Amino acid sequence: MQKTRLDTARIRAARQVIDPVFLDTPLYRCEALEPGLGCTVSIKLETANPVRSFKARGTEVVASLLAENGSRDVVCASAGNLGQALAWSGRGRGLEVTVVASRFATVAKLDRIRALGARLELVDGDHEMARERAAAIARCDGIRLVEDSLDIETCEGAATIGLELADTAPSFDAVLIALGGGALATGVGHVVKAMAPEVEVICVQPLGAPAMTHSWRRRRVVTTDSTNTIADGVAGRRPIPAVLDDLLLVADDAVLVQEASIIAGMRMLLDHAGLVVEPSAALGIAAILADRDRFAGRHVVTIVCGSNVDVDAYHHWVGAAPVHRS
Repeated sequence: MQKTRLDTARIRAARQVIDPVFLDTPLYRCEALEPGLGCTVSIKLETANPVRSFKARGTEVVASLLAENGSRDVVCASAGNLGQALAWSGRGRGLEVTVVASRFATVAKLDRIRALGARLELVDGDHEMARERAAAIARCDGIRLVEDSLDIETCEGAATIGLELADTAPSFDAVLIALGGGALATGVGHVVKAMAPEVEVICVQPLGAPAMTHSWRRRRVVTTDSTNTIADGVAGRRPIPAVLDDLLLVADDAVLVQEASIIAGMRMLLDHAGLVVEPSAALGIAAILADRDRFAGRHVVTIVCGSNVDVDAYHHWVGAAPVHRS
């Protein structure tokens, strides 16, 4: 395999600085999902931790390095999950964390960022505008800007999930990974391709936020003017060139799924697995639902990457209670 920006030795070392509360998350076969999907399904559950997403694996590495270097101030842009994770990691190391987010972001995520002690600044635009504002703050104040997916620590922290898959999972045929900025996909993809190259790495993105998938398919950065998806955690418009270069080396495929499939995936995870997840975390199940023939008879691992969801919105999408089908 050609070299990505990631380094497997650094990824292994990252496990030593990440709080164990974020490591060795549950990995299990979910037989209840299988009749409706037509394949063997294992879940890697990245929601059973204090920030309810995988993002803290990366922010733990970032915050550890900042603390070592004597830095105290840091800023990031976030759709919600990265901001929570950086606030949690920074709080434990005495860092002053500023998070810039869209005022249209999920309220529950914004409330949790504040509760974790970070300074929260809201912009009247989408995540890309938040990225621009965070970069301006970093320049003006001379502080560290954490850019998710561009900063290698965010990718290598996420890549520790790949180590756990390769070290503990029974043999599987494919891993389905939510694709947004690319930290999760490039991190896990790097490790899987290094340690189990026969496993198919499939990235999944909403049809309403397709920029990275289009970029992967055309092998060049493709931007979009807007996004239209409930999966706010992956709703970027401007892929980062260096991240795309990594993705091109580790992803076997990138697929787009419709909103109806995402909602159906969320409902299946509630109904058959007892899991309340945010839309981004259901993308893997949505991909199977959208193309059952492709996965028929195979063993698929899907990473359930976050569960920070607005309760009212969730009930609107999937209903207030599970439906038990005969």
